[in-house]
Formats: sequence, structure tokens, C-alpha cells
Amino acid sequence: MRSFEAHPVGEVSGTLRVPGDKSISHRALMLAGIADGRSEVSGFLASEDCLATLAAMRSLGVKIDAHSATDVSIQGAGLRGLTAAPRELDMGNAGTAMRLFTGLLAAQNFESRLVGDASLMKRPMERVAKPLREMGAHVQTHNGTPPVQIGASPGLHGIDYRMPMASAQVKSAVLLAALYADGPTSVTAPAASRDHSERMLAGCGVDLDIQGLRIVLRPPTRLTAFNIHVPGDFSSAAFFIVAGLLGAAGEGLLLRNVGMNPTRTGLLEILLRMGGEVEVLNPRDSGKEPVADLRVRTSKLRGIAVPAELVPLAIDEFPILFIAAACAAGETVVTGAEELRVKESDRIAAMSAGLAALGVSHSVLPDGMRIQGRDTGKAFTGGEVDSCGDHRIAMSFAIASLRAQATIRIRDVANVATSFPDFVDLARASGLDLIESEGA
Repeated sequence: MRSFEAHPVGEVSGTLRVPGDKSISHRALMLAGIADGRSEVSGFLASEDCLATLAAMRSLGVKIDAHSATDVSIQGAGLRGLTAAPRELDMGNAGTAMRLFTGLLAAQNFESRLVGDASLMKRPMERVAKPLREMGAHVQTHNGTPPVQIGASPGLHGIDYRMPMASAQVKSAVLLAALYADGPTSVTAPAASRDHSERMLAGCGVDLDIQGLRIVLRPPTRLTAFNIHVPGDFSSAAFFIVAGLLGAAGEGLLLRNVGMNPTRTGLLEILLRMGGEVEVLNPRDSGKEPVADLRVRTSKLRGIAVPAELVPLAIDEFPILFIAAACAAGETVVTGAEELRVKESDRIAAMSAGLAALGVSHSVLPDGMRIQGRDTGKAFTGGEVDSCGDHRIAMSFAIASLRAQATIRIRDVANVATSFPDFVDLARASGLDLIESEGA
């Protein structure tokens, strides 16, 4: 079992460039694969999750050339050009890939079967399967979880789907299936969620009518190929944003080329409300996605009640937010985040266990947490925490070493490679004393 040893350090510094956005990398491969013509993707995230999507698209008959780890060319098979995979498709740890592929494959004229690793095989899939069945798809789960068995499509019809909860993965799966429907499909969400799919579909020439939280997609006859440079992943930058707030030297920690899609940057708004000093520099566009450089300075944080409207816009970043909250003055309260229970781990339970092991006063709520922060001295003792195989929990507790009294040992960290394969190298470059090892 792989582990991290994070030794206490006083500060971080320098200029960092985080890897490409995972969500955009997944979608770029899928949409390029069903487009007409050749698409070029630079800045691709060559993580285990995205490589699972790449392998799956190749198994479905799409020709993909990797010129380097981050530059790939995709020769699209066309909207109706995918072919049956010779075997079941293994999504590894990638929940995004499994849910989006369920939508895409539900519309094909062949059978498919989706599986994943032990963690992914426990994650809920009915939230995607249900609306797809309403469209006429043949999608079966095993008591609500993978494997996902998808029958040959009898032909899908458009629906008016009102999502019970905000989820970019469910929304994207329905929109992918809607490309093949016999009429328009509308999707209405109760709150905002990341909108990479909508931006990329529009860039492929798909007719989308977006009014607030309602999207209407009219099925196209074809998708056009595209070229895209994938911006840096905000979710990866989040760990170093918090690191800079907890202990940036001098003029601060500079993060270059960070994706600033407003449906992804809820954590930044939360940290600013907590008193975080983050300067947005050189804002610009990369294709249809906004990007910027971020300068982060050491800040005295204060606890807040996280606004409900920001919760779905920061759902993946709550583990590192909990670390920031432990170092803030006063109480931070997070509610409405029950989605954390069904991520790569039960992130509420896993973070609670880790915080308890490191001496942080907190209480668990059914849909969140109350954390009593300590903004003077060291907020964490040393000790051992179990990441439960969850990459974001492992990386979050590594950042906690900036405010730790003694070494933090983090168990079961192999899945960091699923989203951020260069995390250890980048952490060391910033000044963290992080050692990765193999052992019991």
C-alpha cells in the first residue's frame, strides 16, 4: 500500500503550473471521437482516469494518436460511427467517465458493459440510468451500482428532464444521449453545476438553447471537429491555493494558467469570504474556457457558514476546504453537501476520521460538517490518517503539513495518480517535504 509522509514545513513559494483539467480532458476525447474530422487536444491530462477514457474510445473504434503525454490527435468516427468494444470497458476509478459513457453508449446500436475498480463499483449509477431509461434506453445497474449493462438502443426520444439534484455528470450523460434522440431534449437543474459539456457541444456546432438553469438540445446531424488547449485544472490548483493561504513566502505563490470557469470556482469565492488573499492576474480565454494566473498570499482566515448556492460549485474541493477551515479563526459550517457521501469515498466520514486523528475539534452533520478552527500556531498534531483510497483526501492532508506539529502519515494514496500524477513533484517544488513510499 502506498503512503505519504508529510513532514512539517513553514512555507511554500515559487511559480507552479498545474496539469490539465480532468473534466475537460474526458469530454474532449468523447466529443472529438464522435465528430467529423480530426481534432487536436493539447494540455491533455494524462492521468489514470483520463487514460481510461482514451482506452475506451479506442476500443469503440476511434483512432487516437498520442504525440506526447499531453498532446493527442483524434480522428472522429462521426456521430454514428462508434463500433462495439471487443470486451467490457474498464473505467478504473473514473466516475465521470462511467456516467458520461453510460449516456453516450445508451444511444448506440450495440451492447456495452461498464466496470471499474473496487471504489467505483460501489458508486451510485441509477441517477444516470433513470433519465436514460425515460428516453427509451436499455440501461441496467446492479442494485444501483456498477456493472452497468447497456443494451442496443431501440431509438431514443427527447424528454423534458428535471434533475432532482445539481450534477454535471448526470446533465452531461443526458445531453450526450440527446444527441441521438428523435427530437429536442430539455434538462432543468435546481442549481448551477459545471458547464464544460455545454460549452464544448456548442463549439462542435450543436444547437443549444440555454436559459438560466434550463438547457434545450436539438439533435444535430453531425458534430464538427475542433482544436482545444485544455486549461489547468482548478480542482488541482485548489490544493496549492490553500497551501499558499496557509504559508506562502514573500510575494506569494504564483499558479499559472488555471481554469476559471465560473461553475468550477466556488471554492475560490468561499476562501475569499473567509479572508483569503488571492489575486487574479491576466484573465483570458482558452477556446471557450476562461483562464487566469493566481497569486496567493498568506492570509488570516476566518470561519464562515458556507452559502448554499456555492456548495455545488465547490463539491470536489471540500476536503481541502476542511483543511483551510481547521486553520481559520472560529467556526466553519458546511451543510447541503450530502453528495460528499457518495464520492470516491464517504468524504465526510473519511475527513472526519482524519481530522480527529490530527486533533481538530469538529462535529459531523448528515450533509456536512462543523469545524472549530485554530488560527494561531499549529492547527494539527502529527499522526496517521487513512485516505480511504480517495485522491483528494490524500492530497488535502498532505497540505495540512504546513500547519502540523509533527509528521502526518497518509495511507492508501495510490489513487492520487487518477487525477494528479505529478502531485508529489509539484508539492516538493513548492517547498513541501513530502515522501511517497510503498509499505504496509
